[in-house]
Amino acid sequence: MQLGFWKKLKKPIMAIAPMSGVTDQAFRLMFLKYGKPSVFWTEFVPVAGLFSRGRTPCLKVLKFSKKERPIVAQVFGSDPVLFERAATEIANLGFDGIDINMGCPDYNVEKKGAGAALIKNPALAKEIIRATKRGAGKMPVSVKTRIGYKENQIKDWIPAILEEEVAVLTVHFRTKADLYFKPANWELAKEVVKLRYKISPKTLIFGNGDVKSLAEAKKLIKETGLDGIMIGRALVGNPWFFAKKQPTMKQQLKAIVEHAKIFEKLGGHFDSIKKHFHAYTKGFRGARELRERLMKVKNSKQVQQEIETFLKAVK
Repeated sequence: MQLGFWKKLKKPIMAIAPMSGVTDQAFRLMFLKYGKPSVFWTEFVPVAGLFSRGRTPCLKVLKFSKKERPIVAQVFGSDPVLFERAATEIANLGFDGIDINMGCPDYNVEKKGAGAALIKNPALAKEIIRATKRGAGKMPVSVKTRIGYKENQIKDWIPAILEEEVAVLTVHFRTKADLYFKPANWELAKEVVKLRYKISPKTLIFGNGDVKSLAEAKKLIKETGLDGIMIGRALVGNPWFFAKKQPTMKQQLKAIVEHAKIFEKLGGHFDSIKKHFHAYTKGFRGARELRERLMKVKNSKQVQQEIETFLKAVK
């Protein structure tokens, strides 16, 4: 088993979840400034895309700076041959680890036999892990998945992954059918931890689902024996999450401008950052009106103008 950088991290380990359309480089750089997690994850990319006409956008998603280390690239797909090639490519790009998505419930991912569809095909999942390991060399391989497809399949599904001795197994404590709506089943975490000790003692186990604060994350680790927590939606609009800081309204608004400037500098399509504006503008008087105006801006300069106008009005 290649543990690589994982064996050097102090526990509890806090990770940023790979969220498509969210955890881009601009998003990650905001956390570098306001509160860095133990480890970063990229948005996921299709292994097939790295070796097709989609290569350029895939490489853009995988762009990172040295300051973001340690950083793990997440990939998805269903062809072991392409996973092996992708792992070699990602190792050559300088990533610290590669993570295989075996839990995404998106229809377009599933119809290709990838993401959560692999829960229904343990034999292929195991083959993919082995192929990824071959391509990764000394780079550690991890997996992110769910507790089952339509029901709790922990007793059968989780051992199938642990038998391949992955460096890290992150479990989103919902089924594929639950999507993101039902409460996460954190009461099942101890069962996964027990299976780890029985099958692959060196594998680190992370939990994921509905964690809303750093205090809650630490509490769950203490109660369950998990090695780390992966946080997703609670991070959107909150780069202070890992710093245990509650920002003032002015700090929130300043961060909007900073985020917009970083995003623009990196060359993203400006409208796609507006989901973050929505998340930042909550919890203060006039937030709704400001949010509506920010949805109409076309560049970071206009963002700054709207923020400055708002701050003058609330003095």
